[in-house]
Amino acid sequence: MAAFTRNNSSSLSMLIPSLFFALLSSFNSVNGDAEANSLYLFDTIYQFGDSIADTGNLVREGPLGAATPFSRFPYGDTYFNKPTGRCSNGLLMIDFIAKELGLPHLNPYLDKEADFQHGANFAVAGSTALDTSILAQNRIMVPVTNSSLDIQVDWFTDHLKSKCSSKSECAKILKKTLFMVGEIGGNDYNYAILQGKTIDEVKADLVPKVIQTIKNAAEKLIDLGGVHLVIPGNFPIGCLPIYLTAFKSDNSSAYDKAGCLRGLNKFALFHNHHLEQMLHQLRKEHPDALIVYADYYNAFKSVLGNATLHGFDKESVLKACCGSGGDYNFDLTKLCGFDGARPRVLTQTKD
Repeated sequence: MAAFTRNNSSSLSMLIPSLFFALLSSFNSVNGDAEANSLYLFDTIYQFGDSIADTGNLVREGPLGAATPFSRFPYGDTYFNKPTGRCSNGLLMIDFIAKELGLPHLNPYLDKEADFQHGANFAVAGSTALDTSILAQNRIMVPVTNSSLDIQVDWFTDHLKSKCSSKSECAKILKKTLFMVGEIGGNDYNYAILQGKTIDEVKADLVPKVIQTIKNAAEKLIDLGGVHLVIPGNFPIGCLPIYLTAFKSDNSSAYDKAGCLRGLNKFALFHNHHLEQMLHQLRKEHPDALIVYADYYNAFKSVLGNATLHGFDKESVLKACCGSGGDYNFDLTKLCGFDGARPRVLTQTKD
C-alpha cells in the first residue's frame, strides 16, 4: 500500500498517528485514575515483530541479511536519503508512533553503538512467532532469519539487565514503557501458505501455536514489569500483491468488492478472532496490565477504502509500489531493490 511518493507518505503520516491515539485512549479508558484525564505519556518504547517494524536488525544479523535489498536503494530513499534496513522507502508505523509521542526513532537492537535511552527495536524482517525448529517439524522453511519472537524477548531480557538490577527497580522503569508486541505471526502463515500448505492445515496446525507463543511472550514481558502492551492482529493478506499474484483466479467470486481474495482475508480474520479471545483471557489473568488489541486489519481496510482521500491513485492501490510486471506489479524473483524492479510513477493527487 505504501506509495513511492512523498505526497502519499505524508498522507499516511497523518493517518497512522490518529489510529494510534485511539489505542492510547484505550489505555486511558481503563486506567481509572487521574492519568486517564490526559494523554498517557511514555518515555520508552520496545518493539517486537517482523519487517513491518524492523528498523535495521536483519541487515546487521550477518551476511545473508546484509545481502538483502533492504540494505540498498530505493529503501530509505524518501526520508533518510540512505538505506537503513527498513523495508520501506520512508518511515514505518513505529517511526510515526515514536514521533507522535515525542520520542526519537527506535534504533535496532543489533546496532551496538546506538543510543537506547528511549527504547529499542527488536523486530527482524522475515521473523516468525514460532521457533524455526517448530516450523521445520511442519515442513515449513524459514529462509531469512532464525530470530523468532522468543529470541527477540530474550534480547529484551538481556537488554533490561543494563537498565535495572532488581524486579522492583525494573517495574518502576517499565511503568512508562510502551511494548509493541508485533505484528507477529504473519510470516509463519506466509511461509506455510506460499510453500503449499492449505489454509485448513494452517488453521489447525499453526494458528493455535502462534497464538500461544504470543501469549507466552506477553506474559514474560508482564512478569518482567511491563504494564502497557499493544498486541496487533494480522492484516487483510488477501489484499497484498504477493498473494494476489500467487493465487490469481478467473473466478470472480474469489474476490471481494475491493479486489482482495476473500479466502485469505477470512483466514486473517480467523487468526485475529482467536488472538482477541486470547487477549480477553490474558486480561483476566493479569488485571494490573493494560493490554490493547491493535486492529490492523480494519485500519488497512479503511485506508484501502478511502485511498483517494489519502493521496493514492485508486487504480493502483492493489499494486506493489515498487516491483516488476503483472497485474499487481509484483514478481517474487524481482523484488524491489533487484535488477528489473523499479518504483512506479504514480498519479499525483493533492494533499
